[in-house]
Amino acid sequence: MERDRPAAAWITARMTHVFSLAHLRGEGDAGRLADHGVAALTTGPLRDAEAGGWFDHVPEDPAPDASRERSHERPRKSAYEHAFVILAASTATLAGRPGARELLDEALRVMEAHFWEESAGALRESWDSGWNATEDYRGANSNMHAVEAFLAAADATGDALWARRALSIAERLIHGVAAEHGWRLPEHFTSDWKPVPDYNRDQPDHPFRPFGSTTGHLLEWARLLIHLEVALGRAGETAPSWLRSDAEALFDNAVRRGWAVDGADGFVYTLDWEDRPVVRERMHWVVAEATMAAWALGQRTGGDAHTDLYERWWAYADRHHVDRERGSWHHELDPANRPAASVWPGKPDVYHAYQAALLPQTGLAASIAAALLPGTAPTSGGKA
Repeated sequence: MERDRPAAAWITARMTHVFSLAHLRGEGDAGRLADHGVAALTTGPLRDAEAGGWFDHVPEDPAPDASRERSHERPRKSAYEHAFVILAASTATLAGRPGARELLDEALRVMEAHFWEESAGALRESWDSGWNATEDYRGANSNMHAVEAFLAAADATGDALWARRALSIAERLIHGVAAEHGWRLPEHFTSDWKPVPDYNRDQPDHPFRPFGSTTGHLLEWARLLIHLEVALGRAGETAPSWLRSDAEALFDNAVRRGWAVDGADGFVYTLDWEDRPVVRERMHWVVAEATMAAWALGQRTGGDAHTDLYERWWAYADRHHVDRERGSWHHELDPANRPAASVWPGKPDVYHAYQAALLPQTGLAASIAAALLPGTAPTSGGKA
């Protein structure tokens, strides 16, 4: 991430989540770093101490605006960022970090009050800083990350409500929209959930709201559906059979349409609605999610084909994305698999890469953090 950009809530929350996972694994000083993240989200300038919730990024003037006359100039409050605050607080709670459960309780209250839309069974996208006006837009990306966050919250609180809400989101967007569009997922909607397929056609490489079908999100959804199946079973809820079949359909179509479709190894970032590559850059998070989806499906189905793909994609990531000179992963490669920065400058965080390395070392649970808890039995529908 460019150094002149303000500190962002999603990066702070993601790294708090990662350090909490590392603490659960017994890694060095990770607990102290997780505590720093919890404190930053609890008392730092990302949190709106006056109106509640978290700004998308640190305001230029972090002091509360008591008059509210300039509230429209302050950063928005978005479901995407709040989902990651819930994920961070949930993982830190499971890791036993001080203040984490209080942070989680507050984040869930804000989610309930401002973002959860019961009539839709999904999330509103964003609000202005004073919670006065919401955006006339609904997005699949923020709702997808809410599924991950809600599964972690269910583990951290013991409340199956959050797993049921994760199921509600998945049913709308995957069993509904994606299935109706041949396992392509329109990601942009009006406030009454009508797809807007041409959204950002003139800005197709947008890092959060790109035009077209986003290959990596289909792979990420496939994995999350498997986690959701596990979560519902462990909560004593009936997991619908479509969770696994939809996961397999998403995965198979994403691989067929997105891997090496332009002649070089790697997943293209986006496709148009005729499955033609639009943005051909290769993002590190996409291959990270591909390995995790292949591993999770392999665990559930016992299929050797998933294991073969898992190993192939890890070899690709090891060859092209892992930066052995400066550390971490190259976040973006050009179509010839050379480091690039047209969509993602710098290396903002390690959330995807760390989880990709960690998941195969755990059992299959509702959340990755829960799989690291002492006494958690691995769950597998096939190969261990």
